[in-house]
Order: sequence, then structure tokens, then C-alpha cells
Amino acid sequence: MNYSNITMHKLSDMLENNEITSVEICTNYIDRIEAVDSKVKAFLKFDKEIILKAAKCADERRKNGKALSPYDGVPIAMKDNITVTGETCSCASKILEPVEAPYDATVVERLKNNGLIPLGRLNMDEFAMGSSCENSAFQKTANPWDLDSVPGGSSGGSAASVAASEVPVSLGSDTGGSIRQPAAFCGVVGLKPTYGRVSRYGLIAFASSLDQIGPISNDVLDAAIILDLIGGNDPKDSTSLNDECGGFADAILESAGCDLKGLKIGIPKEYIDCEGISESVLTAFNKSKEVLKSKGAEFIDISLPHTKYAVSVYYVIATAEASANLARFDGIRYGARDMEAKDLLETYFKSRGKGFGEEVQRRILLGTYVLSSGYYDAYYIKAQKARTLIRKDFDEAFKKCDIILTPTTPTPAFKFGAKKDPLQMYMADIFTIALNLAGNCGISVPADIDEASGLPVSVQFISPELDEKNMFKVANIFEENREIKDFQPNL
Repeated sequence: MNYSNITMHKLSDMLENNEITSVEICTNYIDRIEAVDSKVKAFLKFDKEIILKAAKCADERRKNGKALSPYDGVPIAMKDNITVTGETCSCASKILEPVEAPYDATVVERLKNNGLIPLGRLNMDEFAMGSSCENSAFQKTANPWDLDSVPGGSSGGSAASVAASEVPVSLGSDTGGSIRQPAAFCGVVGLKPTYGRVSRYGLIAFASSLDQIGPISNDVLDAAIILDLIGGNDPKDSTSLNDECGGFADAILESAGCDLKGLKIGIPKEYIDCEGISESVLTAFNKSKEVLKSKGAEFIDISLPHTKYAVSVYYVIATAEASANLARFDGIRYGARDMEAKDLLETYFKSRGKGFGEEVQRRILLGTYVLSSGYYDAYYIKAQKARTLIRKDFDEAFKKCDIILTPTTPTPAFKFGAKKDPLQMYMADIFTIALNLAGNCGISVPADIDEASGLPVSVQFISPELDEKNMFKVANIFEENREIKDFQPNL
């Protein structure tokens, strides 16, 4: 059987119809990982024994009529900053390389309770700081569409593993686009839920007011199914929302074959007139508009005037929070310790100096600077005020439209080493960052293939907070009607 780009809902149907077993599914993915991951390098670790043991248990439950859910026995892989009991959780950093997680993240606990099987640890930019997966302390993950190009970041391993058909679905984390941008580069679907919709308990923090866990999948329906499984209030997370969560997959199924008459889609001029946007991205964007227009959608020009400050605001707030969150990794309380240090101060310096990579050190220094006396008001407070203005821009826009359509990235995936200047790298997230600052939900969906490079190009649907159902419906209708049906790399 061909497992290329197969969805978890298709696997679920096959399991329920006794056409296949969980052991067969997991064995196939293990074989696929062993066949292609030496080229892709999406996985940091996976344990065949544990995976197959869990698959056997799932098959036994199903045989006895006690399946935990329709998805009991389906594998899912985890970004290496989401804790799974007994597995290492290094955040792709040397400072946490030997650390084993003593507990499951809430999202992992909820997936396990529904019978899904954790399938290994996925590579990432160290501590989720990066846009290309070049900042991992252990290896560089490649884009399955072009092994000389980056998969995006920081959830590069999560996106590449799904695109390479090494797993049907994965979890990533999105701080400034770290799910949507790599999903776009790899031609898969990436969801950033409303902030607080999914518990962050068990997610190693980068920037606590921005981080959000979400799925990367082969289609929109799988993303909705995963959100149904992992979303909802969690008393272990003080930022977790109390709003009702669920019914996302049902909303998609109800929308199948529907049109978009009466739907108003906002097109922000700041995203289309952006300096550096490629012709292939604009072409894909315009094609996407035509698809949506053919289904009855109405387009409205809108403005998000403070978008131009988004990258600057993000890198002040995110680095400030990173400086505070990563202070605990000092070789004493957490993390690897340099045993050659002669005193406490030297322990701090040597442990952190050797344990953290260059990009992490850069962001800690910047964050510490903007929080320091004399600069706190000048930078951090101003950034928070600008963040409020960015959020108000979205609030005003959604008074005129139901959903916003933008490109996900300004270009298709770039080559390894192409962006040596950190500022150039930071601009790769220019279309995704503002959404995290505002807290709204967004989803990246593949739209076209760039003729010149053969790489995928995606569009992004943005909805008001807690409006995932409408966003899923629109994204699914677009997916059903786009010109290219299957996005599959020739790996």
C-alpha cells in the first residue's frame, strides 16, 4: 500500500474497517524513516520497540471492541520541545541533551488517552529560535522537496517529517510563525490555534505570551481532528481559555461541497505591497483568490497599518521573555553542567556558553538588554504598546470582513546558508508574526508550485480569536477546489 501523504482520517477508516492493523501502520512508518531520514534528518530519536509495543496494545484494544477513539493506533510525532514521559526533550540543545521528561505534556496526555502513538522526537531550531532549522545543535533538517533547501523553522522537523511521509501528522509550536512557515515551505498544512486554545503545559517555553502548540498535517481535516483532540481548558496552564472547544472536524464535514456566498475576505495591502515578496508567491496568491471567488467569496481591501512594526515588536517581546524563561538553564537548577568550572560564576558562564548555540545566546543577550534598567521603558514598554495597536488593527479589520487572506511567506523555501544576516532571516516570518502578537488563529494551506524552483507556495487564512470553525470551513473549501490536489515531493 502507498502511504505517501496519507491522512490520519484515512488510516482511521482503514483501522475501523479492519483493512489494516496499527502494527502494520507503525512498521510502515518505521521502514520509511529508516529509508529516507538519512537524507531528510527530521528525526532526532525514535524507539522502534516502544512504538511497536504501543501499536500491539492498540490492536488488542480494537480487537476486543475497546478502542479508545477512532484514531486509536495512529502514530503522531512530536517536536523536541514537547515532553513525553521517559523520552528525551532536548529542544535540540546541548544544554538539555541528556534530560528525560518525567511527565507528559497535556497535549500528549490527551493524544494518548485517545490511543494515538508518539512516534519519536523531531528536530527543530534550538529552543524554537530560528526560521530555517539550521540552528539545531545536532543536525540540519532538509526540505523533502529539495534537499539543498531549508524546511523552515522552528518546527522544521515537524513539517519535513509529514512532507516526507515519515508520519501522517505531527505536533509543532508556533511563536512567530514556527508552524505555518515551515508547513508552507514543505507543502503541508500548518495550524496556529487561538492563543490559550491549547494547553502549553509540557511545552518548553520560548516566549510564553506567544507560544502555541498546533498540528502539521496533510490536509485541513486532519488539523481540525487534532485540535478536537488536544484543545480545551487545562487547569495546569494559567493561560488556558475556558471557552468551549471542539466540533472542528464536524464543521469541516458539514461544509463539504458548500460555497462561500456571503463570505467577506479581507486583503491587507501591507502584505501584498511588501518589499521582497516574490513573483511566484504573488502568482499563487492571485490564483487562490480566483478559486475563492469562484465559490462566491467577496474580497475587501483592508489595512493593517502597524504591520510594519511587527517584526521589531516581536523581537523585543520574544527575546525579553526568552531571557527570563531560559535563565533557569544554568548548570545548577537545570541543564548540563560544565565540570571544569572552578566556582559558581564560572559554572554559569561555561555551562551556558557551551550549552547554548549562537542564535540562542544572541536572543538572550538582546532580551536581557531590553529588560535592563534604563532600556525597559525605551524598548520593552514601547513594544508592548505597539503590540496593542497591532491587535487593534486586526479587531478593526474583522469589523469589515469575516476572514483575512495573505501569503504565508514572502518567498518559497531558500537554500541552506542563503540568509547569513540574522535580520534577513527574521524577515522570513514577516507574514506570520503579527498573528502571534494579536493572539488570533491562522492556518497555512498549500496553494501552488513555483515553476522555477519546483517548490510549494502556500496561503494563510486568518480568523478572529476562537473562530477556528469558520476558518477551517473556508480553508477546506479552498483545499477541495484548488488546481493542484496533491502536494507530494519526489524524494
